Amino acid sequence: MSLFRKKSIDALMSESGKNGAALKKELGALDLTMLGIGAIIGTGIFVLTGVAAAEHAGPALVLSFILSGLACVFAALCYAEFASSVPVSGSAYTYSYATFGEMMAWLLGWDLILEYGVAASAVAAGWSGYFQGLLAGFGIELPHALTSAYDPSKGTFIDVPAIIIVLLITFLLTQGVRKSARFNAVMVVIKVAVILLFIAVGVWYVKPENWTPFMPFGFSGVAQELRRCFSHI
Repeated sequence: MSLFRKKSIDALMSESGKNGAALKKELGALDLTMLGIGAIIGTGIFVLTGVAAAEHAGPALVLSFILSGLACVFAALCYAEFASSVPVSGSAYTYSYATFGEMMAWLLGWDLILEYGVAASAVAAGWSGYFQGLLAGFGIELPHALTSAYDPSKGTFIDVPAIIIVLLITFLLTQGVRKSARFNAVMVVIKVAVILLFIAVGVWYVKPENWTPFMPFGFSGVAQELRRCFSHI
């Protein structure tokens, strides 16, 4: 048995629909666009933009966003090319199986599982912090032991809000892709509305003198924030 054995596109397509196992295609162009926007506009843009501009990039932070956006375009073009060439569910796992072989597909499959698991835990922990901040604004404080992951030095045992949000999102996903897409669309509309409102209000307070110097920390500051912008986009 070869570790680099490949499967033809025809074989992958026939196996994906065997015994009625094929996933239903229920999302349209608008749904996919909204899912993409929802993935791009995360919580980081609301809380990290000011910190990034103040500590590293300055006004040149806009260059960090532009350059990271271009890098994301190239990645998106690769996925678009693969998706049109190998129109089968499975994402990078299936693409690599058809082009590089079984070993690479196995590695990418486990890499994706690890990536999504770590990303989900990080996002859940971040949401927990925002949620606790919201509760604090109303004078509500959770028991300290239930506010973060296990850390004896800090006296924390488990992050209850993070667990709750993961369970809620998991339940939503089990209700079907259409309901998940609708919920995502609502969240995207809210996030875009908040950003547009911020721009509409903030544009009247723009001071051109704050744009000088444009790159106070040099290009190294722009490059440092480019990595952060890319991770969020």
